[in-house]
Amino acid sequence: MDLQKLTIGQMAELNHVSQQTLRLYDREGLLKPLLTDRNTGYRYYHIIQSARLDFIQNMKLYGMTLREIRSLLENSDPESIKMTLESQIEKITDKIQQLQRSKTAIVRTIENYKKYEATPKNGEIFLEFMPQRKIFRYSCDINYFDQNEGGYEYMLRQLKKHMTLSNIPISYFTNTGTIIRKKDLLAGNMYSNEVFLFMDDWEDDERIETLPAATYVCLCSGDFSEEEDNVRRLVDYVYEHGFGIAGDYLCEVMVDFPILDSSARNICYKTQIPIENFGKY
Repeated sequence: MDLQKLTIGQMAELNHVSQQTLRLYDREGLLKPLLTDRNTGYRYYHIIQSARLDFIQNMKLYGMTLREIRSLLENSDPESIKMTLESQIEKITDKIQQLQRSKTAIVRTIENYKKYEATPKNGEIFLEFMPQRKIFRYSCDINYFDQNEGGYEYMLRQLKKHMTLSNIPISYFTNTGTIIRKKDLLAGNMYSNEVFLFMDDWEDDERIETLPAATYVCLCSGDFSEEEDNVRRLVDYVYEHGFGIAGDYLCEVMVDFPILDSSARNICYKTQIPIENFGKY
């Protein structure tokens, strides 16, 4: 083997890459054979070109495109390489954060399916302790209880748009719901113009509202039309058992089965009211 006159097959074998890869790098102007035989027209690589090939492969591992690598090779100097790598670190860090948020959303969805399987159904009221939670909410221009399912979808579209404007990753658009504020709940007003989503792993800022840990009176259902009656049932249960209403009412969508019917949501939601004086009586 002539190390100063390597065929494409020999160059590929020495560097553990395919011949197709070398042809691609040739076409893209990244790594062209160094020598050409004047008599035959055959082109050959020199063993020293392996260093350039190593550089290309490393940059690919760092997540750079072939176009970015070519630009770097054409304008290469230590400072530009350092700056490019620093920029790539920032891109990779952002990607890791996006993937982590996607993972968190998937984990939450799986947990919700498990909770759905274990949660009492058929209109049974039950008590559940819930740890501190964080929500991102948006006030809409309509009252949920004056609408049908289409109104709820409209509220969700407003929430989703506001997320984009607030630079909230769309991966959080799971586990949504509506709110009735405590003052309206105490007054018997069926008024809810706020939609929310959970963001438990988000750092605190002015956009995030914290729900304190509490025991909740809960009821699950899969029928939008039953919610108003479910709210009143929960309120009656609270008073009948000598509890007090400690905070806002939440209707949390636990699981969503849109694939079962393309014309409507198939969901299970959990209505919940935090209570006080629990354990006193």
